Amino acid sequence: MSPGVLQIGLLQSIPWWLWAGVVLVSVLLSLGVTLRFERPRGRWAHALRRRFVLGVPWGTLLTVGGVAAFYLVVQAGYQHPRQPLMIPFVSWSYFYPLGVLSSPFAHSGLNHVTSNLVGTLTFMPVAEYAWGHFPRSRGSQSFARLRDNPFVRILAVPAAAVVVGLVSGVFSFGPTIGFSGVVFGIAGFALVSYPIASILVFLGARIVNLAVRAVGDPFTISRAREVFVAPGWANIAIQGHLYGFLLGVALGGYLAVRRDRLPGPARLWFATLLFAVLQGLWQLYTPVPGGRFVLYRAVGVAVIFLLAALIAGGIGEYGDRTLLSSIDLPFSDRSVTADLRTRELAGIVFGAVVVALSLTAVWTGLFVLDDGVDGEISVDGYEVTYAEGITDEYTSSFAVGPFGDGGQVNTSGVVVTSGSREVFYTIVGKQELAVRESVTIVLGSPGRYERVEANRTAWNPVGNDSVYKVYLSHEDTRRLAFTSGPSTVQPRIAGRRIVLAPAERDFGLAVVAAGERVGETPVPAVGTNVSAGGLRFNRTASGSLFAITNDTRVRIAGRP
Repeated sequence: MSPGVLQIGLLQSIPWWLWAGVVLVSVLLSLGVTLRFERPRGRWAHALRRRFVLGVPWGTLLTVGGVAAFYLVVQAGYQHPRQPLMIPFVSWSYFYPLGVLSSPFAHSGLNHVTSNLVGTLTFMPVAEYAWGHFPRSRGSQSFARLRDNPFVRILAVPAAAVVVGLVSGVFSFGPTIGFSGVVFGIAGFALVSYPIASILVFLGARIVNLAVRAVGDPFTISRAREVFVAPGWANIAIQGHLYGFLLGVALGGYLAVRRDRLPGPARLWFATLLFAVLQGLWQLYTPVPGGRFVLYRAVGVAVIFLLAALIAGGIGEYGDRTLLSSIDLPFSDRSVTADLRTRELAGIVFGAVVVALSLTAVWTGLFVLDDGVDGEISVDGYEVTYAEGITDEYTSSFAVGPFGDGGQVNTSGVVVTSGSREVFYTIVGKQELAVRESVTIVLGSPGRYERVEANRTAWNPVGNDSVYKVYLSHEDTRRLAFTSGPSTVQPRIAGRRIVLAPAERDFGLAVVAAGERVGETPVPAVGTNVSAGGLRFNRTASGSLFAITNDTRVRIAGRP
């Protein structure tokens, strides 16, 4: 037994509760020592009760519960936690209002919803603390007016989250899904209210997340393997994140100015910059033809520095200074009073940025599907097919700029279209399907959950491109969706060329000599031999295919 196998076996023999116990004891011991020296003596609980009913951020809990309920019930996440119903809840177009209105509250998977709920639990208590369940103005009393009612103020928190979510759904750039726009809005509100506290809570949440992962997954065994991954930043709806963040900053800034509780400019600048860096708001990118993406790192970094300065100058304490008191008229001794102040200028620039982001979203929201594609599988108004080199109707509608390809972008893979929902979506790309070989596609509508399976079977000829077939299946229906062209094996055997190609039932072999076919045969079954064109072919249990003549044995192809 190798040392590596022995080490892994030893790790796996340790019970889970022992690993979890080590982590929990360490955490509790660390907290206990800290509290022993800090001695809060109820100060923390008193601070919470002063702002929250019973010291609990009820609005945060209601918001988290609502988003979780949408995932578990509406998206069928309770029955299918890792494969929820997603496609009907994406903001495909303004002409599909269900997607626009539901996309901010739906999620693509368990990790997606978990990360957004953790983000909500991180920042929303800080934002809710700034808002407060009790009125803060001098002479006001709880229940004296409707807006001073603690229960109304509690309900205002999830109501604000819904409003911000709907606005971000309407002005999302392209098809999006997820609560992250609202989470970034909450973070923007919290940062403006309590810059340093928000960053400390954010960093603390990362520590808690690490501890939870250590308890749930004490160790990981990995190995080198081929996987299909897109750049991490290419899976982020950066416009939605930035748009939500700006909305939150605007709301938080309005409340701070109205209450005259403005943060220090330096603290606000640093907190905004740190948050933007850690949360990737600098990762501005565009997709380009060929499944590639361009990351504009220099532009993104410049944007977040300017954004931090804009927020600090417009909302920070001592920031409301006169920039321009009057304007001298040309060819005259007269002047016009202007009285332009720092906060006003920042508000104008800030508003212009928000409007610009909104207009880009409106442009993509007007998408209308022209023709779609004829699918091999039809399910609940969806057409599913596999195609290569077809026009991506959605991306091609907006393919402009220096990296555009004449306004046309091609796509390859499993394509889902729906005329009633304005959907054109390459849900699994060609390369991803080649790596994974089999994928499950979830389709349906509220109350209906359907699965379509895509399977790719292939041979890899030595020295040439793969030959493959793609099947799509739904319930008892299985259809051939695509077959590749033939491929010639690079090595010559006894002066003959061997061509591997998809056949009606499986795959076939053709032997070519002097430019003419001299024999054909299906690929043999595992452990058997067939002959054609003066060559014998053998298929091994390991998935290799050999050509044999006399004493010569050459590997000509293998399974992926």
